[in-house]
Amino acid sequence: MIRFEHVTKRYPDGTTAVEDLSFEVAEGELVTLVGPSGCGKTTTMKMVNRLIEPTSGRILLGGEDIASADPVELRRHIGYVIQQVGLFPHKTVLENTATVPQLIGTPKAKARARAAELLELVGLDPAVYGGRYPEQLSGGQRQRVGVARALAADPPVLLMDEPFGAVDPVVRERLQNEFLALQRTVRKTILLVTHDLEEAIRLGDRIAVYGTGTIEQFARPAAVLAAPATEYVASFVGADRGLKHLAVTPVERADLARADGDGKAPTAGVALGASLREALALLLQEDSGRIAVTDPDSGELVGVLTPEGVHRALRRAQLQEA
Repeated sequence: MIRFEHVTKRYPDGTTAVEDLSFEVAEGELVTLVGPSGCGKTTTMKMVNRLIEPTSGRILLGGEDIASADPVELRRHIGYVIQQVGLFPHKTVLENTATVPQLIGTPKAKARARAAELLELVGLDPAVYGGRYPEQLSGGQRQRVGVARALAADPPVLLMDEPFGAVDPVVRERLQNEFLALQRTVRKTILLVTHDLEEAIRLGDRIAVYGTGTIEQFARPAAVLAAPATEYVASFVGADRGLKHLAVTPVERADLARADGDGKAPTAGVALGASLREALALLLQEDSGRIAVTDPDSGELVGVLTPEGVHRALRRAQLQEA
């Protein structure tokens, strides 16, 4: 869906923001760009909607070179979410969300109906929030409106620049969870910029770890954690990368022990596919040393997870990524 071919951005003063970038984002994939400030990740993202023009190389969107597209028309078909949200203060939540569909010619009534659907989708009842103004919302609510507005024209591509960076950690985690659930529904092709490695690991199907203007490693989160490609990546992900690995390793049937023969099982538990981090957090609170694991569809007990099972799961994941 998005392909970078030897893309470089060099400014007139000689500063090179990014150099010789070549990577591809598949349709429906969420790729996180992570790295320290000034490494080029935001420049990379802004070149996709031509807010910044590359010095050399090509960027293809759906197989078409974006250099041949009208920049304004291009941006109307790419969703864009930023940390500051950028809602119009003089427009209501519903009007903000309906802005882009109306700009591309959607009749007002249809645009507002679409806006109401999207507000519902991001967890804001349009009957309650539609008539409010941005100043009447919390930071987390404004961020949800920003996501709804970006989705309003049903763009195939979504660009997100530190979208959850302006809210407190508790709200941030809740927004991340809601966004992942939303992505499972809408399946957009997403580039998401963040300086937070934990966020990159949690959200990304794949991660691009930036050095200075270049990508040091582009791989699945588990691969980055288990086998850093360079010393720089190993240093960036940190000595505690084994712990971070818990967030991207799911609980699988092979990790489980059988429940007791009397049919009793622990009251605390998770569903198959939950992260080991979530499972371990519960396990550490259980005096019995085990938690129940259920089928996510039927809710039936399929086994119990013990500390030995967590160890097996981590070893399996490390061997798979080696």
